[in-house]
Amino acid sequence: MDIGWIQVFVLTLSECVAPAGKTVCQQQEFDLQFLTQADCEYALEELLTLKDASSNVIVNRSKSSCIASARESTVFSSVDDVNKATSGDDGWRAPDTDTDTDTTAPAASVASHEDRLEALPNCEDFEGAGACKMGGIIVEAGNRGESVEVWRKDP
Repeated sequence: MDIGWIQVFVLTLSECVAPAGKTVCQQQEFDLQFLTQADCEYALEELLTLKDASSNVIVNRSKSSCIASARESTVFSSVDDVNKATSGDDGWRAPDTDTDTDTTAPAASVASHEDRLEALPNCEDFEGAGACKMGGIIVEAGNRGESVEVWRKDP
């Protein structure tokens, strides 16, 4: 087992998500890593198709892409070495095994928005330095009093 640099492809998706029933969205960006460019581009197309079908998500296609990168990682010479190094780790599973997923749970982005929103104070009563909320909208501390980027979903 050695440490080495491996090539990865980073999928960046820039989107603006509106909570249910709201017309203003919260901008967010996330990255996913893939070992092959084909997998990255396939995932990007699938995500764009999925997000376009959603009524409360707008994707900024100019800021969403697959880009080659590299990261430092542990390099194993064989699958046996991987199994030996990870034996006893509860978080390890072989990549081709299926896991049960709960399709009734809300999307992670919606759930995290709702959790964060619940914990924030109302902007009308708040004079602190952190973020606050206005209805269902999170106002980040750095954006108060400044112009913000407007996202619009084309019909």
